[in-house]
Amino acid sequence: MPDTNSPTGLMPPWQDLLGRLEQQQWPKPALFVVATPIGNLTDLSLRAWYALRLADVIAAEDTRTSQALLQAWHVDTPLMAAHRHNERAATAAILQRLEAGERVALISDAGAPGVSDPGGQLVQDVREAGFDVVAIPGASALVTALMATGVATDAQPTFAFLGFLPPKQAARERSLKRWLGADTAVVMYEAPHRIADLLRDLCQVFGPVRRVSLARELTKRFEETVTLDLGHASAWIAADRYREQGEYVVILHAPESRVTIDQDEDQALWQSAERQAWMAALLSVLSTRDAAKVMAKALGAPKDVCYAQLLAYSGARDAGLNTK
Repeated sequence: MPDTNSPTGLMPPWQDLLGRLEQQQWPKPALFVVATPIGNLTDLSLRAWYALRLADVIAAEDTRTSQALLQAWHVDTPLMAAHRHNERAATAAILQRLEAGERVALISDAGAPGVSDPGGQLVQDVREAGFDVVAIPGASALVTALMATGVATDAQPTFAFLGFLPPKQAARERSLKRWLGADTAVVMYEAPHRIADLLRDLCQVFGPVRRVSLARELTKRFEETVTLDLGHASAWIAADRYREQGEYVVILHAPESRVTIDQDEDQALWQSAERQAWMAALLSVLSTRDAAKVMAKALGAPKDVCYAQLLAYSGARDAGLNTK
């Protein structure tokens, strides 16, 4: 008989799905590393729900935070704390439970344990002790942001994930400068109270015409994802006070494709009288950033290359080294 409460008018296949779950392999003893929602409670997978109910205990980064998720999904498995500050004691307690033949589920506050979250060292210790570790995938801010921006395409799939950068400016800048010559996208996490500082440093290191994607409040009601030049990113944050709330995924795009030309020949072209005249004329009426955009469109050259050449031209001109 059709279920009139179902949007499709069909009986939902819960019994069949539960039967399939029960038939899967659920080793005992084992540590189940379970990804949990990053915001939307309904993003918990059915397999993750089953693992949390099946476990003898759930090791959580913050038991109070996790309790809301477990209550919403009617999971009454006991909780224990497992975080950075009790890592040694928690690991010993979990190993003792595994030795007793139990199943232990490991969760963080949101997303995948061990990925910019506690849990990685525990997983290593459990594996070294000879116990099974079963990863149950699910929501990830990193993957969600890449999906929403289209940065990691099949044509250019590579990216570097840095997690959270150091909170102090000098250390953060050192970390960023290591990627100055990289030709890949760079993905970072950042807290809302530091997002303005990170964007300022990115702009200083990589220049204002480098593209960046900002994703905040992913999977939640007020989620936002935007792609723009680094030179415009701080203004975008400042335009709405709510944009200084919620954690961010920041994706620094790969540099635009370079023209395949000999480096010396390319530099000679930029130093030609024609290019010098172009730069002088543009800089007389436009900012360096806007001049770079015009040159890039006119010449079919990457914006970041045009910006760097205009900066070099301006410096040489101010020093009196350019030819008239």
